Amino acid sequence: MSSMDFMSTLSRHAGAFADRPAVLFHDRRGEERRTYGELDLAARRIGGWLAERVEPGARVLLCYPSGLEFVEVFLGCLAAGAVAVPAPFPDASPLHRERVLAVAADAEPALALTSGQLVEALSAALADGRPGLEASAAGYGEPLPRSHVTGPGSLAFLQYTSGSTSDAKGVMVSHRSLVDTLRVGAELLDVGEGARFCSWLPLHHDMGLVAMLLLPLHLGGTTALMSPTDFLRHPWQWLDLITRHGAEVSAAPNFAYDLCARRVTDEQLRGLDLSSWRHVCNGAEPIDAGTLTRFADRFAAAGLKPESLTAGYGMAEATLFISGTAPGHAPVVTTVDPWALERDMLDPAPRGKALVGCGRPRALQVRIVDPDTGAELPEGRVGEIWVRGPGVAAGYWRKPEETRRTFGGSTAAGESGYLRTGDLGALLDGELYITGRIKDLVIVNGRNLYPHDLERALGKVHAAVENMPSCVFSVAVPREEIVVVQEVRSRALASPGELVEEIRSALSRRFGVGAANVCLVRPGEIRRTTSGKIRRQVTRQLFASGGLTVHHEALSHGVIAHYRKSHDA
Repeated sequence: MSSMDFMSTLSRHAGAFADRPAVLFHDRRGEERRTYGELDLAARRIGGWLAERVEPGARVLLCYPSGLEFVEVFLGCLAAGAVAVPAPFPDASPLHRERVLAVAADAEPALALTSGQLVEALSAALADGRPGLEASAAGYGEPLPRSHVTGPGSLAFLQYTSGSTSDAKGVMVSHRSLVDTLRVGAELLDVGEGARFCSWLPLHHDMGLVAMLLLPLHLGGTTALMSPTDFLRHPWQWLDLITRHGAEVSAAPNFAYDLCARRVTDEQLRGLDLSSWRHVCNGAEPIDAGTLTRFADRFAAAGLKPESLTAGYGMAEATLFISGTAPGHAPVVTTVDPWALERDMLDPAPRGKALVGCGRPRALQVRIVDPDTGAELPEGRVGEIWVRGPGVAAGYWRKPEETRRTFGGSTAAGESGYLRTGDLGALLDGELYITGRIKDLVIVNGRNLYPHDLERALGKVHAAVENMPSCVFSVAVPREEIVVVQEVRSRALASPGELVEEIRSALSRRFGVGAANVCLVRPGEIRRTTSGKIRRQVTRQLFASGGLTVHHEALSHGVIAHYRKSHDA
């Protein structure tokens, strides 16, 4: 039983090394820390307070800013047998407020908890979407003598998906799935007791919660945390935190490595020592081979070893880990024929598109399947990635039809019980390559185009869009046409028409794409998930409904007739 219970492991660590630092949190005020003994006691005291207010299995909404309070309350939920529901605090960001209201409506929590000084603000935010659910701060009760005894199949927490292609859904993570995933994560990274981690990722996000908090605690290690806001403002602070704590493991999406390579100054670089960083984990969005090279070259002077870079693939529906680069080996980068890729083939070629391999699958069975027929595809063919194994979650909270469709995949050969990831990819020489999302795929004149490839090509066409996000999708009018929504710095833009032509020219040269529809918008208009992924389907809906604040548009007659004349009327 204890092997399927995270809190039993935490309590064993507290007994074996009570004074070892478990979690550190850094902000402008300094460092705050909890030892294993302190963390275990806090979890059992909060668990005692919760046990007096909710039944085991009740959902508890957790809306905390970054910090140790979230860590203690999350573990308190596990101790009491309550089901934690992590969500961002609904601050000034409309995205965060929208997400919290959607999560609260779907999870129907018995309690909503946040920091004491934020109770009033959270209650006000919940008032519109969930009347009657008032926020409170967690308290301390009599410490539970031990954590609530739960079966391995019972729920540990609900991990709400990022919503990059659809509305957020609550993934039901059982205690069995959690512990099995942590075991796989330790094997993927080849780390053991006492390992040192570091992270700025949001703790309500699956990578931040499972990989950067629960995995080091499961191992008896130490994790040093900072807030996402501090990282975005000062990327150097993440690397400085790794330096100060000699961290071995830290993970982030591709954009974070690009940001560091661009914004860390030479003076800041001279103060860094990244020689301890054995696992520079890149995941959570398409990995750019160029970013890996720039990051490795930029920080080699700080002791970063190229073989420390790793690429990984995972998702909330699999609790987290699916595949990863073998420790001590740089990610495999394969150059493939771009025209073959448009026909769903990985054809290695000396020149072409560089694809970063996400390692070999561990523990989970991975199949590449034709999403329409269920037929398993041979090596080198692109199809939908299906996975099966103990780390896969139980399904979506109170969504039986979506659970059946997503978690009940059956191959044409009769193999059942597969999670349909919705991601496109291929296996080549045992390595898993991710090429995109099925729902995001742009099909124009019979060609399969991946929007992130087109978006990356636009980052340097003009000073007004340099390092600004873009969002590419297609619309049917009635034939499919490409639309580019591009954020711009208006002060650097003298002629919108000139920028439109440069965007069209770049896409024509690189991808042979005809005159694309271009919509220039102010910064912040392109919708993102809380982990920074482009929400292409949401942005597409806003474009179609006239919901974007537009600086300038250049659209075809068909798009105007279909999407704009009704708004003008």
